[in-house]
Amino acid sequence: MNSEVANLPLKKIYSIYTGGFIAFVVFVAILEQLGVPDKVLGFLFVGFTLAIYAGIGVISRTMQVSQYYVAGRQVPAFYNGMATAADWMSGASFLAMAGILYTLGYDGLSFVVGWTGGYVLVATLVAPYLRKFGAYTVPDFLSARYGGNIVRLLGVLVLIVCSFIYVVAQIRGTGLIAERFMGIPYHYAVFVGLSGILLCSMLGGMRAVTWTQVAQYIVLIIAYMIPVIILSFQRNGVPIPQLTYGSVMQDIAAREAEMIKLGLAEIGNLKRHLEPFANYSPFNFFALIFCLMVGTASLPHVLMRYFTTPNVRDARKSVGWSLLFIFLLYFTAPAYAAFTKLEVYQNVIGQSLEALPEWIYIYGSAAKVKICGVAAVSAEAIQAACTAAGNTTGVLNLSEFSITRDVVVIAAPEIAGLPYVVAGLVGAGGLAAALSTADGLLLAIANALSHDVYFHMLDPKASTRTRLVAARIVLLAVAILAALVAADPPGGILSLVAWAFSLAAAGNFPVLVLGIWWKRMNKEGAIASMVVGFCLTLYYLAATKYDAIPLVLADAGGLWFGVANLSAGVFGIPAGFIVGIVVSLMTPEPSQEVMDMVEDVRTPKGEAYTDRMAKKG
Repeated sequence: MNSEVANLPLKKIYSIYTGGFIAFVVFVAILEQLGVPDKVLGFLFVGFTLAIYAGIGVISRTMQVSQYYVAGRQVPAFYNGMATAADWMSGASFLAMAGILYTLGYDGLSFVVGWTGGYVLVATLVAPYLRKFGAYTVPDFLSARYGGNIVRLLGVLVLIVCSFIYVVAQIRGTGLIAERFMGIPYHYAVFVGLSGILLCSMLGGMRAVTWTQVAQYIVLIIAYMIPVIILSFQRNGVPIPQLTYGSVMQDIAAREAEMIKLGLAEIGNLKRHLEPFANYSPFNFFALIFCLMVGTASLPHVLMRYFTTPNVRDARKSVGWSLLFIFLLYFTAPAYAAFTKLEVYQNVIGQSLEALPEWIYIYGSAAKVKICGVAAVSAEAIQAACTAAGNTTGVLNLSEFSITRDVVVIAAPEIAGLPYVVAGLVGAGGLAAALSTADGLLLAIANALSHDVYFHMLDPKASTRTRLVAARIVLLAVAILAALVAADPPGGILSLVAWAFSLAAAGNFPVLVLGIWWKRMNKEGAIASMVVGFCLTLYYLAATKYDAIPLVLADAGGLWFGVANLSAGVFGIPAGFIVGIVVSLMTPEPSQEVMDMVEDVRTPKGEAYTDRMAKKG
């Protein structure tokens, strides 16, 4: 930040910011009461938050390499934990997690458990040791640990593929929000969020991204908590949804039985909210948890956050703060899904086709709500479709209603009949979540290409200015390409994210863990591990997603051992470990210098390994 801002304590800066944001929400609420159109309020929410994030990017602009890549390694643990939580809680957590719990019920908990449990692996196996090494990027560590540019290049390829898939999911989230609250067609809306992303990450790099993500966390957690707190208070008189969640689950179960009794749902087609393994087999449920846990400890943009702390101790402490800040949202998501589902079951299912609530048509116009198989654009279209489908009662059945799970959170305030200002607040929170992760992902890609490929492999004598200009050019190009892909994505937000996790886990986790904890692991083993693990996972994902790619030795269901597409990493991760160990044992052991480096990295005290080596000369 500039000198004037930097002289203020961080606590004071963000206290003023939080108060200002709350005042802005109150101001918009007053405008709503005065009759200002909803579309104008939507523009205010999106425009105001984008302007704030871009402003932080401009204030935090830098031309120093250490500031651009690792924020000068000066971020306190508390604020790094908050920034990491924002970086982590992407559109998948904010927009899609409650949506998947709404859709899958019990089985959706696999995402909650997997993502949360992954931070145990981050704290115990990876993050502190990468910080002790003192790298700028994950490929930096891989190159130093295993030697040569081949492993560095493979690390860059894994980083680019998994981060690009992940960033497409985030840009899809920004597109959905801009489409709803600004009235822009989705194919154009995906480009709206890029302005805030690019101004933040291009000008200030990790320094700007860090302080923006702290600001974004404050917005997203307020936006996520407020609607469900209101719903909890309205329904039970207690403004703590986590405490009233149990009674809502009972109400859902009772309503499910009532819908069956009234003929609004069929026993064979109703997947009860509390029924385990209704959507995933037990094996796939736990396989997905495994892939998400390991993927969490392998994602380069998450691991990069721990390069910014002053020392190893702060890296460990920031993991703890990250878990606390993430817990606040994850502990609320099941309640969010339950309250929303109960509202739909009670106020939509069983209603006359002629008297459906207005929000149905708002989201139906964007093809996010379908009734009787068609977008709910008007009452006439719904009645015509339902009559053609054989509905003779004029009442909406459960099987005839569908909502895109990625918009469940955005739509929840309107589903519950809350004021538009609450819906706009949720939109601002979802935008903050998607932008914060997109910032980190784009920065990870740009840093890898500019630092690991351009500087270390193509032009080691490049000046600081040239390196940072190259990083910004690459970032811009990747952002535009990701927006073009997000305009017509190959899957929903959670599917894209799960693919990214499996690919990162298979490509990175074995070589990171073995590189830190097994001195005998060598370059040949690392190359074999990354190639086999990553390629096997990528092949399974592609073959089970696209019919044009044959899956050899597939079972009757077109899978290997019935493993779902989302859990492809269960093949690549163990294969990476096995191949890495076997090849390492068959080839010469690493040099004594490398083994000493591994020993040094495991020791928590002392300065970073790279800093000490630089002093030696």
